[in-house]
Amino acid sequence: MTRLLSYFFQGLIVLAPAGVTVYVFWLVFSSVDQWLGFRVPGAGIAVTVALITLFGFLTSTVLARWVVALVDRMFNRLPLVRLVYASTRDLLGAFVGEKRRFDRPVVVMTHADGIEKAFGFITAETMERFGLEDHVAVYMPFSYALTGSVRVYPRANVRPIAVDSAQLMAFVVSGGVTDVAEKQQPPTT
Repeated sequence: MTRLLSYFFQGLIVLAPAGVTVYVFWLVFSSVDQWLGFRVPGAGIAVTVALITLFGFLTSTVLARWVVALVDRMFNRLPLVRLVYASTRDLLGAFVGEKRRFDRPVVVMTHADGIEKAFGFITAETMERFGLEDHVAVYMPFSYALTGSVRVYPRANVRPIAVDSAQLMAFVVSGGVTDVAEKQQPPTT
């Protein structure tokens, strides 16, 4: 009986992540197909990706940049809209924009005794505007969530680490069960 239970849990460990992933993507694909009225599975996602890419290409023109700046100014003037718009824009920009913010992984001594440490990403090199001259802002992602918190630490408590940012984020979000390889340094010539 113990062996059967062991096989059951082994199967669950292998099948559950794959099943959840397939189910989530099936939901997304079918929802987008329904919204756009497509009967071919996945056509809605393909069209959406193509339109977003085309829009990205078009925004590289001077006229489109002016229109985007105009929309940006307009959204930033509306109180509640500004909160949602700016937060979404900044969050996406932090991960995939030209001004990525989660590209400096660090380990932080969270207590004076140095025993407890946490992983995070430096998001602001200086906190002088808040009267904290020798401090930095560190984004600390939460495990099993797509959220986190920003904390301010003395620069002396924050140490850069040589790991890939995406791998460190996956490590923290997975609760520490994902492997993290040391960052590959480019060969010197």
